[in-house]
Amino acid sequence: MAFCEYHYFSNSLGKAMAANIIVPERADRKGPFAVFYLLHGLSDDHSIWQRRTSIERYVQDLPLIVVMPDGGRGWYIDAAEGPAWEASIIRDLVPLIDRTFHTKAERAGRAIGGLSMGGYGALRLSLGNPDMFCSANSHSGAVAFGMRPVVGTDPNGKEFLRVLGPNSTRGKNDLFALAEKVEKDKLPAMRIDCGASDFLLNDNRLFHKRLQDLNVAHEYEEFPGSHEWGYWDTHIQQALAFHRKNLGI
Repeated sequence: MAFCEYHYFSNSLGKAMAANIIVPERADRKGPFAVFYLLHGLSDDHSIWQRRTSIERYVQDLPLIVVMPDGGRGWYIDAAEGPAWEASIIRDLVPLIDRTFHTKAERAGRAIGGLSMGGYGALRLSLGNPDMFCSANSHSGAVAFGMRPVVGTDPNGKEFLRVLGPNSTRGKNDLFALAEKVEKDKLPAMRIDCGASDFLLNDNRLFHKRLQDLNVAHEYEEFPGSHEWGYWDTHIQQALAFHRKNLGI
């Protein structure tokens, strides 16, 4: 595999951005390649997956490009008071990757996943843009982020209110509502996992139950572990197997 830190300008954000990218480099692999967009959590950046996991080793024999963008603390949505993080990925980064690399530039050639904030983001971007990704996975996802009202006692209340906007306008960022709105034949394949000791476990169970009630096909698993990198390094391998199946690689 070859690795690069890719610098580009995001028109949606009006600023220079960076993404870490892993590209197949074996001489017998000419593409076009499927692309896996891998999202970080609230406190991290585009470099964290490579610094804290063995993602390069896990994909070294796969005909797969892995793109790890910087999502700031923006939850991968177009914030009510700006900036436009969703647009920066859907309108800026994805087309740029397709122009720059030899990709399979269609829904069937794209997958997305992430952890915590990035788990929410992967599901939100795939459900909100059902023509873009064939599969999505969430590790320890903050899946209830868009559905609960922000209250004054929340230590992140002011920040999250700027992202989500008034409590009455949350529908487009509520995964529980989005899962019902998207036509079933347009839904991405979904895989959700969470550690049995994770503080977000109950939210993940509720979302799993919501998908079951809607008869939405998906994979859901709980494993020993908490909200930490040992858990994510282990279970990204299962996510890769899930995406390989859906990408046909």
